[in-house]
Amino acid sequence: MGQPILEVEHLKKSYVNNVPILDDVSFSLQKGEVVVIVGPSGCGKSTFLRCINRLEEIDTGVLKLNGVSYEKEKKNISKVREKIGMVFQSYDLFPNMTILNNLLLAPMKVQKRNKEEVKKEAEQLLDRVGLLDKKDNYPRQLSGGQKQRVAIVRAMLMHPEIMLLDEITAALDPEMVREVLQVVLELAKTGMTMLIVTHEMEFARKVANWVVFMEDGVIVEDAPPEEFFEHPKNERIRQFIRKVEKR
Repeated sequence: MGQPILEVEHLKKSYVNNVPILDDVSFSLQKGEVVVIVGPSGCGKSTFLRCINRLEEIDTGVLKLNGVSYEKEKKNISKVREKIGMVFQSYDLFPNMTILNNLLLAPMKVQKRNKEEVKKEAEQLLDRVGLLDKKDNYPRQLSGGQKQRVAIVRAMLMHPEIMLLDEITAALDPEMVREVLQVVLELAKTGMTMLIVTHEMEFARKVANWVVFMEDGVIVEDAPPEEFFEHPKNERIRQFIRKVEKR
């Protein structure tokens, strides 16, 4: 196994009164790997993704992309974020712009790419997620699941090396959840490297090469999905799986 595409070493992050939300977390991600992070609400999963993308400042630790440390990078942080795409629970689409124009904005403004080239790629990706006929619509005319698929396409258009997906189905009803997760499953088949935070256990079983369980700001256990779900070593994880799968 070669050098990981992403390395996190002894990451610590605290908020109020120096209470740690991430407490000495170390982690690595290989190119083409899909890792799913699960755990109870408030355990630090989303903060972990935001630290990786430098949306949160870290207290101590090292972050490396392709072997190059970037945790102290300020001047060129936008370049780092181009390589580490992120999709949030909220879609953050501009309401006064069409879907197509929402997609064109960052590649043209940030990466200075040719409009026709980006438009062609955007339309191809919209077609792939079943939304080409919505390209001239505005966000208010789309369902939550459709807007989330657009948000995924927007991240893909930046040609990231890694995709971070943070609870992207949390605000959706079950039918919309299925359509969004299908897009992510298809993306995984293309070899996209992904780090996914989710409460959807069945989805985690299907998409993950590796599952990580976090609690109280630390990684408690990590294993391949079959081993994690069928033979967890930790009783706390067995309790968590039973509780979540009963919902």
